[in-house]
Amino acid sequence: MLPLGTEAPSFSLPNVTDGSTVSIDTLPEAKAYVVAFVCNHCPFVKLLREHFAGFGNSALERGVEVFAISSNDIENYPDDSPEKMSVEANQAGYRFPYLYDETQEVA
Repeated sequence: MLPLGTEAPSFSLPNVTDGSTVSIDTLPEAKAYVVAFVCNHCPFVKLLREHFAGFGNSALERGVEVFAISSNDIENYPDDSPEKMSVEANQAGYRFPYLYDETQEVA
């Protein structure tokens, strides 16, 4: 884990929930940024799904930018495809972007 306060590297990724592109370089000023690397099929993510959604949504209301990023290879893990990511974000109640890192460069 990187130390708190570490400057995030530049990235621009598609948001599977609305088709937009999210770029960290054009984000509004925020109190803090939370970037979580998750995927649909991970048993730990499944276990914490509702808590993560609640935390992320609550953080947004407090001026914190929140992003979930999936970097999985969808050929080997088809449950992590962008289409299924969108379904997961909707079912889990994410109000924050769920981004797809197809090249795994951001991860």
